[in-house]
Amino acid sequence: MSDNKQDTARILIVDDEKDHAQVMSDALIRLGHSRDLAYNLDEALSRLSRKQYDVIITDLMMDGHPQGLDLLAHAMKLTPTPVVLMVTAHADIPTCKTALNQGAFDYIEKPLDLEYFRLKVQQASEKALLRRENEVLQAQLVETGGFEGIIGRSAQMQQVITTARQVAASDIPVLILGESGTGKELIARAIHNNSRRRKSRLVTINCAGLSESILEDELFGHVKGAYTGAQSDREGRFEYADRGTLFLDEIGDMPASMQAKLLRVLESGEVVRLGSNEPRRVDVRIISATNRHLEEMVQEKKFREDLFFRIKGITIQLPPLRERKQDIPLLTHFFIKQMSEKYGKTIDGIDSDAQNLLMAYSWPGNVRQLRNVIENMVVLARGNHLTKSDIPSDINPRADTGAGPSMDHFVGYSIEQAERELIRNTLKATNGNREQAAQILGIGERTLYRKIKEYQL
Repeated sequence: MSDNKQDTARILIVDDEKDHAQVMSDALIRLGHSRDLAYNLDEALSRLSRKQYDVIITDLMMDGHPQGLDLLAHAMKLTPTPVVLMVTAHADIPTCKTALNQGAFDYIEKPLDLEYFRLKVQQASEKALLRRENEVLQAQLVETGGFEGIIGRSAQMQQVITTARQVAASDIPVLILGESGTGKELIARAIHNNSRRRKSRLVTINCAGLSESILEDELFGHVKGAYTGAQSDREGRFEYADRGTLFLDEIGDMPASMQAKLLRVLESGEVVRLGSNEPRRVDVRIISATNRHLEEMVQEKKFREDLFFRIKGITIQLPPLRERKQDIPLLTHFFIKQMSEKYGKTIDGIDSDAQNLLMAYSWPGNVRQLRNVIENMVVLARGNHLTKSDIPSDINPRADTGAGPSMDHFVGYSIEQAERELIRNTLKATNGNREQAAQILGIGERTLYRKIKEYQL
């Protein structure tokens, strides 16, 4: 195997007994890793000055002295730091324990049990390769994190970042579309932070689940005595965001009666507090977001067409995570680092089997769901890197119906039967959320409702 492959470690074997060094090298042939030999400390240091190694296997005692400790001390100063495995006679075990305290990965006693030797070398290699992969991901994070930490190397996310950069400098309204959990507020914050309004406030209000009266009070404020309990004047979000940005999250859930009042403010640039007749001038940029299909809502008379055209100056469509799976390793690494710092844990990465499981899942809750899963894994992790056993049981490809069952699963089914099962399983995966299920299936909500009725689901 080529030592350029991601699953191939570069190993340096150091032993002043040439025959023993060769035995160790030959024992590792079946593992496929590349191997170089050095027969004394000076030769080892020379090789380390010319080439990076993932793993160093060194005899503790060379030339009658514990030179393995000197080599370990040198290795610990290297960047990237190789994983060091000590080989020692039984009498020198106390010294090897010192080596563990100084950063060695483990030690192996002579005479070598070759199967055990291969096992320990493979463990050291996996740790080193995980470290190497994390360094690559960290470099990618630095490379892609130049715009307010928005993470994504996929073509879809690069287009999102490009559009957000371009629109930030203007005052044109922005409409951010995307499923729940895709990061719409993060994009809004990035646009604000790169605008001429960045020294003023970004004010957020979630329009979902608020009655007309509460939403009107929140947006426009009130004067003392406007209603029972209004004991003093209070400015609304529009006034609070003056000279800044107002982010109207989930604007598709705004009550119809409030849509007209919002439109009036956007057209006039003036708000009137509840209980007052005095208009107040505001200078606010509007960024809106929704997980709904506003154009369909306009056609169905559920959302005002004039308001729709007022807020959709520039539209940014955030892709669901299942459509940019190449970004999952990058996001995973970012969240592991973030959660490790948050909870004071040392988690150095995630192994390939676990990462593959995360890649196979369709993530109906998108980036927010991935973040929550990684947070739980970090909190409950028993080791210093995440493995398949740390993944919650519900993150399982066999249960992942969001992208549809396997082709084998459809053999013997009619098209109607396959469609019925796909819809049933997708509804189950989204906990009955019909809007989200329709998005995953790539059909309109009305089409989904009709099929649910047709198939009696």
